[in-house]
Amino acid sequence: MKNIKYLMLASCTVLLSSCLDTEPLGGTVTTEQKEEVVAQNPERLEASVAAIPAAFNTFANAFNDNDQQNDIGYASHILIFDSKGTDMVSNTDGYNWFGFALDYTDINYASTNTLMVWNNYYKQIFTCNNVLTNISLETTNPQLQYYAANALASRAFSYFGLVQAYQKTYTQVDPTTALAVPIITEANQDDAAANGCPRATVEETYTQILNDLNKAIEFFDASGIQRSNKRYIDGAVARGIRARVYLVMNEWEKAAADAEFVINNSGATPYTRDEVSVPTFIEIADHAWVWGIDVNETDRVVTTAICNFPSFMGSFSDGYASAVQCWRKISKKLFAQIPTTDVRRGWFLDASGKSVNISAEQAAYLKQQKAEPYVQVKYAPYQGVVGTSTNASDIPLMRIEEMYLILAEAQAMGGNPAAGKSTLENFVKTYRDPAYSCNASSAEEVQDAVWQQRRIELWGEGFSFFDILRLNKGVDRRGHGFEASVVFNIAAGDDALIYRIPKREIEYNNKISEEQNNPESVVPEMVEDIK
Repeated sequence: MKNIKYLMLASCTVLLSSCLDTEPLGGTVTTEQKEEVVAQNPERLEASVAAIPAAFNTFANAFNDNDQQNDIGYASHILIFDSKGTDMVSNTDGYNWFGFALDYTDINYASTNTLMVWNNYYKQIFTCNNVLTNISLETTNPQLQYYAANALASRAFSYFGLVQAYQKTYTQVDPTTALAVPIITEANQDDAAANGCPRATVEETYTQILNDLNKAIEFFDASGIQRSNKRYIDGAVARGIRARVYLVMNEWEKAAADAEFVINNSGATPYTRDEVSVPTFIEIADHAWVWGIDVNETDRVVTTAICNFPSFMGSFSDGYASAVQCWRKISKKLFAQIPTTDVRRGWFLDASGKSVNISAEQAAYLKQQKAEPYVQVKYAPYQGVVGTSTNASDIPLMRIEEMYLILAEAQAMGGNPAAGKSTLENFVKTYRDPAYSCNASSAEEVQDAVWQQRRIELWGEGFSFFDILRLNKGVDRRGHGFEASVVFNIAAGDDALIYRIPKREIEYNNKISEEQNNPESVVPEMVEDIK
C-alpha cells in the first residue's frame, strides 16, 4: 500500500482561480493583486499545481462519461498511438477498447479517439494556464518559480503531443505555412473562449513549446527547489522533453546536449540486465525513472477495476488483457530480430508461449488464461501479485534509457556517426545484450540501429507511432502477426497517419472552418499478408 497522499482534484484549479478572482465584498481582483496574494502565500497555488500531474491519471477526464472505459488519462494516449503502428499487435474483437486506432476508423473527425486526445491535452493546458494566470513570469520568488516551471513544462508537453498528432512531422512540411493547433495561453484564454482561436502554424507551435520549456528550465534552475515526487517535473525532465522536441526538429546538437545533461544530472541510472530479467516497469521510485505517473490504490482509475493501464496492457493482472484475452503482443517480426543473448527477448512470450524471464507461477497463470504467443510479459503486476485485481501500477513517462538512445541518434546525425555508434553499443552491451554489435557506419544507418533499439526498449511506452512519423517510415504491417482485416501498408506521409481536428472543435471554434481542417482521408485498404 502506498502511503503518500495528494490533493489531486482537478476542480481545485477552478476553485482556486475563482477564489483569487473575487474579493470578499464581490469586487474583482486585478492581476497585480492576485500576484501579490500568491507571492505572499505561495502555498495557495499548491492544489492547482498538484492538479497538473493528477490529470495524467484521471478516469473520464476527456468525456466525463463513466461508460467510456478507455478514457483513462495519458495512458489512453499510449495505447491509442502504439496501436496505430506496427510493433504492438492486438485483437480486433469487441473487447478491444483501442480497436478504432488499430483499424484506423478513428481517422474520422467525429471519432472518440481524436476528441479524447484533443480534450485531454487542452484540459491539461487549461489547468496549466490557470496556474500561470496567478504568477508573473518576472517573479523572483523561488516557490512561485517552481510552480510556474511545472505549468510551463507540462503545457509544452501537451502542445508537443498535439502538434505531432494533428500535423505531419516538422521536417516533412513547411513549418511556416502548415497548420498545427490553436495556441491558448494564460494571455489569450478568455478571448479564445469567447471568440475562438485559429490554428497556429507548425513553426509558431514549436516556438511556443520551446519558449515554455526554456522559461521552465530557467525557473527550475533559479528556484533550487527539489521536487517531492517524480510525478512532478524538474529541470532534468524539462530538458528531456526538450531533447525529444529537438529530435523531431532535427536539431541534433541541441538534442544531444539536453540528453547528455539528463544522463549526467538527473540522478537516474539504467535498469541493469538482472533487474529487467523479470517483469518490472511498474514503480516510479525505480532508479531508471526520470518522470512517471504515480498511481495510488484509491485513484478512480484503480477503483474502476478494469479501466486502467494494467487492465488493458498487463498480462498478469485481472482485466481486459488476461480475463477476456485481449492481449497486447509484440510484432512477431520484431521479436524474431531480438537476439537470444538479449534479456529483452524475455519481455515477451516466444512462438511456443514461453519466456525465460517469468516464474513458474506466472507461467501457470498465463497458461490458465490461454495466453497467446508473443504476449508481453515486460510489465509486472502490481506488487508482484499474479492475477491481482488491484491495478495500481505506476506508468513510466520518461526513463533514462531513452536519453541514451536520443544521445546516440543525435551524435550520429549531428555529424559524428562513430560517436553515435559507440554510445549505442556501450548502452546495449552494458545493460541489455553483452553480445551486441552495431554494424552501422553511416549516420543514417546508426539512426536506423537506434530506432530498432527504441522499438524494443520502449515497447508499450507510447513512442512507436511518433517515431514512425518523424523517421518517415510508413506503417507496413505485413508479416507482423496482425489479423488479416488490419494488415495495412500505409505509405509515409499518408493523410491517414494524422488526426483531423475534431468535429466538435470545428462546430464550436468559429476561427477554424471545415476547409482549414486536415485533408479528409479514407480507412486504409487491407493488403495481403506476408507469412
